[in-house]
Amino acid sequence: MSEPRRKRGAERTSNRGPAAIPQLPLRRVENPYPPMALLSADQIEAIHQASMHILENFGIEVMSPRALSLFERAGAKVDHGSMNVRIDRSMVEDALTSTRSNYTLTPRNPARAIHLGGSTINFTLVAGPPNVHDMERGRRAGNLADYSDLVRLAQHFNCIHMLGNQVCAPIELPANTRHMDTYFANLTLTDKCFHVSAIGRGRALDGIEMMAIARGLTLHEMAQDPGVTTIISVNSPRRFDEMMAEGLMTMAEYGQSVAVTPFTLMGAMSPVTLAGALAQQNAEALFGIVLTQLVRPGAPVMYGAFTSNVDMKSGAPAFGTPENTKANIASGQLARRYNLPYRTTPGSASNAADAQGAYETMMALWGAVLGHGNLVYHAAGWQEGGLTASFEKLIIDVEMIQHMMEFLRPIVVDEAELAVEALGAVPTGGHFFGEPHTLERYATAFYQPMLSNWQNYEAWQEAGALDTTARATRLWKKALEEYVQPAMDPAVREALEAYMARRKEAIGPGEP
Repeated sequence: MSEPRRKRGAERTSNRGPAAIPQLPLRRVENPYPPMALLSADQIEAIHQASMHILENFGIEVMSPRALSLFERAGAKVDHGSMNVRIDRSMVEDALTSTRSNYTLTPRNPARAIHLGGSTINFTLVAGPPNVHDMERGRRAGNLADYSDLVRLAQHFNCIHMLGNQVCAPIELPANTRHMDTYFANLTLTDKCFHVSAIGRGRALDGIEMMAIARGLTLHEMAQDPGVTTIISVNSPRRFDEMMAEGLMTMAEYGQSVAVTPFTLMGAMSPVTLAGALAQQNAEALFGIVLTQLVRPGAPVMYGAFTSNVDMKSGAPAFGTPENTKANIASGQLARRYNLPYRTTPGSASNAADAQGAYETMMALWGAVLGHGNLVYHAAGWQEGGLTASFEKLIIDVEMIQHMMEFLRPIVVDEAELAVEALGAVPTGGHFFGEPHTLERYATAFYQPMLSNWQNYEAWQEAGALDTTARATRLWKKALEEYVQPAMDPAVREALEAYMARRKEAIGPGEP
């Protein structure tokens, strides 16, 4: 009798059945719990004061003449020879009076709007890797076909709220214009918000223009109702290169969102101590935030944090470490000190979609959630320290994100949930399987995982003895089969294609 029963169990839980992949519905995710505080108020103030000392006495290198002029007109101490800019704390305080504590990004589908700030938490697809990997085809250079499949997966899974800046680089396309091909894929294969490339003015403006076309808005209307965002990566320590500065100013000029994010790896690009790294991160982030407000007071801006450590034996970046997790939490405290939305990141240095990749990512993810991150960047698909976008890791990350979303659901305590009558109806030593209270709720009582396998050992063996990574391969392939492309007015698609054709011809072999 046991053998047929095991076989039925294997068939019932197999991923190969016709049933759709179970996933949580589209919803706005709120973090109902108080944010964790690793630092005391005095410690936060000490970090703030150290940051002010850095800005006032050491300064930041800004490799953009336009930005230097803006700072100089605002009263900063500018050395044009060294491109060093020193600002005092009053300039920081003035800028913070015009920033927003929260704002909304609206894509072409208003139902997918992103709320940034407060207790809202959003998760994005991995962004920026030059490589792609899956278990069937191996590691390879980024390309548009894989790019398109990865954004299809992002559209399919409700827990991925936004696309990052290029889930992989389609290197077969010209480097100076391929940003438009990726924007077009984002806009036609999904109806979610996305990050534009801010490497210079042209790439940023193309993203703004194309989102405006997709929404049927003018650039002026888009400035009042932003639809795209970007990450401005500070070249830590204490440098804004010209392309990043120009991208930041362009986004702010057109009223679009910016997350100023220093890349402070302890022991390499920042002091080896967490307090020192946080002081540097804070100074660099505040400097970029000031620049957004000099360009356009009220421009939407986020406090970005990306502080982790390196392996002191090799110098290689490490992610998902205890130090990285603490930095994610502490950075949230700093963002709240300035009343700004907070961007953070989970990550892993693992070269495979394996146990290391999962536990490092989950470690950092807890830091992002406990620190009340509003935008959790690189949340799905990050592998190899950000050098590879992994199909299997994307699926594993979606499962972890959904676990976290369910954890964030508050516990309900009322008469029905207390189940006192059911407790009285079941005899001592009995069970609750057939109790009406259970039968009314059994289908929705618990989170239903899409990736975990709860079969007994014999049933698991009969089903193929697939480990997590192998099951993830099946799931991303099934998700692509289930994917439904969101509708787009043919006239809008034609307008986007016409814009791309004009811009590519105008750019030619030069930079956008």
